[in-house]
Amino acid sequence: MDRVTWRTRVLSNHLHRSSASSALTANPCVGFSPPELTERFEFETKEMRRLLDHHNLEERDWLFGLMRQSKLFNQKEAGDGRVFVSPDYNQSMEQQREMTMKRIAYLLDRGVFRGWLTEKGAEAELRNFALQEVAAIYDHSLSVKIGVHFFLWGGAILFFGTKRHHDKWLRDTENYAIKGCFAMSELGHGSNVRGIETVTTYDSKTGEFVINTPCESAQKYWIGGAANHATHTIVFSQLIISGTNQGVHAFIAQIRDGNGNICPNIRIADCGHKIGLNGVDNGRIWFDNVRIPRENLLNSVADVSAEGQYLSAIKNPDQRFAAFLAPLTFGRVTIATSAIYTAKISLAIAIRYSLTRRAFSVTPNGPEVLLLDYPSHQHRLLPLLAKTYAMTFAANHLKMIYVRRTPESSKTIHVVSSAFKATLTWHNMRTLQECREACGGQGLKTENRIGNLKGEFDVQSTFEGDNNVLMQQVSKALLAEFITAQKRSKPFKALGLEHMNKPCPVIPSRLTSSTLQSIEFQMDAFCLRERDLLNRFAVEVSQRQKQGESKEYSVLLSYQLADDLGRAFSDRTILQTFIDVEATVPAGSLKNVLATLRTLYALICLEEDVAFLRYGYLSTDNVAAVRKEVSSLCRELRPHALALVSSFGIPDAFLGPIAFNWIESNSWSSVQQH
Repeated sequence: MDRVTWRTRVLSNHLHRSSASSALTANPCVGFSPPELTERFEFETKEMRRLLDHHNLEERDWLFGLMRQSKLFNQKEAGDGRVFVSPDYNQSMEQQREMTMKRIAYLLDRGVFRGWLTEKGAEAELRNFALQEVAAIYDHSLSVKIGVHFFLWGGAILFFGTKRHHDKWLRDTENYAIKGCFAMSELGHGSNVRGIETVTTYDSKTGEFVINTPCESAQKYWIGGAANHATHTIVFSQLIISGTNQGVHAFIAQIRDGNGNICPNIRIADCGHKIGLNGVDNGRIWFDNVRIPRENLLNSVADVSAEGQYLSAIKNPDQRFAAFLAPLTFGRVTIATSAIYTAKISLAIAIRYSLTRRAFSVTPNGPEVLLLDYPSHQHRLLPLLAKTYAMTFAANHLKMIYVRRTPESSKTIHVVSSAFKATLTWHNMRTLQECREACGGQGLKTENRIGNLKGEFDVQSTFEGDNNVLMQQVSKALLAEFITAQKRSKPFKALGLEHMNKPCPVIPSRLTSSTLQSIEFQMDAFCLRERDLLNRFAVEVSQRQKQGESKEYSVLLSYQLADDLGRAFSDRTILQTFIDVEATVPAGSLKNVLATLRTLYALICLEEDVAFLRYGYLSTDNVAAVRKEVSSLCRELRPHALALVSSFGIPDAFLGPIAFNWIESNSWSSVQQH
């Protein structure tokens, strides 16, 4: 029977009812079969997880266990008997905030935060990273609330303060005897920290600083923890000494007493309901002649004497401002890493679902086809999976250069963290959207997590620096390196630009499959794009300056090249981290699948970035070859899909019901259970 005849008969049976006495032909119902029964694991997933999580695996699993065993984490049993944990987003904003604090208290009682501020060194910092990442896998509000208290408030005291501040505040912060927040952003100024309008003066008669909000645009805005819970805050303010503005400085101010009452001369309002993160009490703060002791100035960069003399070893205001903000890169590091773990959640759910959900058949009487066996579905999810692997290695690289930081590496950390924060959070939002759509209607259900994660993590594109602004900062830093190297006639030796010292790569006129899969070609293509865009950017800015524009405005006018360059730098740096990880793995099945992932990452970047075609780095024939190879690589990765998401190490309880027996979890018996 041909397909047309078969479809005609099916439609005819629908349109013409059979008599009541006609026998009904039984059709088998759709069933669920665990993908583990048919999908092969050709490499050791535990070894892959070690590469991905990189550090503190035991501590991660310990925290997963703590959350799984407490009813505070909203345990829910699915129809197949599995227990899942995820926040109840149906709760009111007030209830979500209350639950966040109860969960923090539970973790505090079990020693999760022990040593987060009082223990020093790379090992302690990596442990903090690991536990923070696990908290974010459960709930972004929980991780943000913890991060504001420890890493923004506590980090400011640690990095901006000196021994007197450390002795007085750090242990009380670690024990939650006080609850801190971080008042930098204002209604009128976010990314432009230098332009904030809060004003602080010094009263030498009383030995106090006086903090004022001079206008409505100077109100502190989006301050996590301020609306309900914080007792103290770090206030970022312009410091005026004897009529001279010394720039932005940080001060400690109490905003509530021990009973939760707002302190005199301070006004606080709620920022209200948000599209996500409603477990965080974002607030607004106004200061009306608030007096604080002179010792509450965080004075690692500058100080004010009792007599009112401004003291700083760094005389240049620009250098002083840069030194002052350098420690804030930690926030961008944590955002980048949490974003990539969220992408893992959505991919684990969507890919597992696609390995058990069928739709349509390709033959008249044949079985319906698994979603992931459709080439189009593979192309939707598997390149995102390859990117997630690549960006995981990049995030690990960023963490390691951060915990091993030196004064000489501060510029590199700033540039790389800016690039990765933007690239990884953009990738996360794109992945969440694609995975939501790939799950169809099931992706809309709160219990399946992906839809809610979109709202919860959308904020990452703008907080701790707007992504577009961060990418422009990256391009400006690269331009500065270029100008310095040109003026001094010296080779490049920073930010991975050493490839600029070598001859310009040449792309073959015809790209074969073996060429496309070679590390040499992939790195040549990425380096060619970056060096050419940097040259173009420098030339365009120079030409605009010759026409009378200022350097700063010339850079702004060249934003299109700046955006392309920022992406090129980020992509090339990510590829390099992947190559470095791959080089540590011995020959075998694990290395083979890593090579396939790395190639798919590289080629999907070539396919998606129109710069390769726009500027002639690839011919149209070569772009077509890349596109064809991407499809081939997706087919090659398809058998490894389950093993690759299983390697993420995310416990089943932190995924969603559709990642497992989605039929039983939607059965009538499951309705009766609830």
